[in-house]
Amino acid sequence: MTTTQRLCALIALTAVSLLTPRAEAAVAAAATFDQKVDNAAAIIMGRCVKTESRFDPTGRWILTYSTFDVEKSIKGSTGQQVTLVVPGGEVNGIRQETIGVPTFQRGDENVLFLKNTSLGPTVLYFDQGAYDVRNEGGEKMIAPVASNLVKVDAQSGKATAADDEPRTISAFDHAVRESIQSGPDRRMRMAAMRVQKKPQTSLWSILADNKLLVGLALIGAALATWQLLRR
Repeated sequence: MTTTQRLCALIALTAVSLLTPRAEAAVAAAATFDQKVDNAAAIIMGRCVKTESRFDPTGRWILTYSTFDVEKSIKGSTGQQVTLVVPGGEVNGIRQETIGVPTFQRGDENVLFLKNTSLGPTVLYFDQGAYDVRNEGGEKMIAPVASNLVKVDAQSGKATAADDEPRTISAFDHAVRESIQSGPDRRMRMAAMRVQKKPQTSLWSILADNKLLVGLALIGAALATWQLLRR
């Protein structure tokens, strides 16, 4: 079984388990810190000042909108306030929950990796893109939010532990800046690796993939030869 097949099988099994009422976990491909930095439209530190849940335009799904006062922009720019949208919430006694999606309460302080959607900005990679800001010994520390999300390494197909450790704001800032600076070299290496892994295309494989066109060409050549011989 290939790595991709193992990963698909694991995801399928987990998806089946999620159909049971007692399901308490979800599975997702693990995102590295560099991937989060590369793909984030913005990274902010802010405090939640308001939350509101309401149905989406179809009236079938509940969405929760959380407004944050932006205390610090680590990457990109969002203005002084940003309102995030995530699936799930409660409206008129009807509650919908989505495992692996962060929830926020008024007064919470978080560092968030953001991505833009048609409904508004949301948290990139959901739980993996949300961090709590804690006060430890008079110093603010940034740590990944508690999550029941099972993260799977896309290469090995195995569950993996989080690679983020609690760190100070200055250390977190430095890690983001370092990741941004190394981004171009990292993307060039990845592009080179994809080229190396790309299978070489032979003449025979081209012919095999275009049997119909080759057949029509041979028929055309045969007809042309026949017409020539009749003259």
